[in-house]
Amino acid sequence: MKSLHPLTWWIWSLLIICAVIRADSGWLAGSAIAVAAILVWRLAAAAPWAKSFWFSLKLGAFILTIRTLVGVAIGVPIPGTPIITLPILPLPNWLSGIRIGGVISQERLLSSIQEGLIIVAVISLFGAAVSLTSPHKLLRVTPVMIYEFRVATVIATSALPNLVQSVARIRRARALRGDEKPSWRSIALPLLEDSLSRSLELAAAMDARGYGVSRTRSRYRPIAWNQIDSMLVLISASLFVITLVVGQ
Repeated sequence: MKSLHPLTWWIWSLLIICAVIRADSGWLAGSAIAVAAILVWRLAAAAPWAKSFWFSLKLGAFILTIRTLVGVAIGVPIPGTPIITLPILPLPNWLSGIRIGGVISQERLLSSIQEGLIIVAVISLFGAAVSLTSPHKLLRVTPVMIYEFRVATVIATSALPNLVQSVARIRRARALRGDEKPSWRSIALPLLEDSLSRSLELAAAMDARGYGVSRTRSRYRPIAWNQIDSMLVLISASLFVITLVVGQ
């Protein structure tokens, strides 16, 4: 497949996120997650930032589990088909309308899962944009007049991929030492040391290139916007427009 413009996946992900939030549909959120997973699996390069989507997917699964448990156990009762009845915990009068426990209806469970899926879709679509876009190419296509801002943005979007890569490297090192299932406590300190080391290396590299001292910039080399870029943006924009029309 022809290489896409660095902004294409970000525009695509933002439009799909807007469509998912506007539609407020669990089916659309689940479909968006599935499409993003297929795209990352087939198109992501073998680079550190390509693992961001899978990390965001794991984070989203954790959030979905917590959101579902909290949604069915705590909140405003939703009438419907009962599934199970939990003991009701007494609450103060100023929390009237909110209940912990009670009858868990099918509608209450589906509503919690739908809200969780929308949150997961937003997180995973951002992760897909990071996984499918090279931060170096993204830096090339931003305007020169906002150079400082674009450098800060690219460093920020590269933080998660580097963090995922560091965690995988630390786990691999501990496995070679015989620790097959390291705890987060044994990973946290090496991860902090590795992050500090990367920060110092980045600062030294930027200082060696004269960042912050010299105002000269490398020649601007734009990346061509192809027809496939327009097609992807048009498809995602059409989906967003459809959700706007249907929601009225």
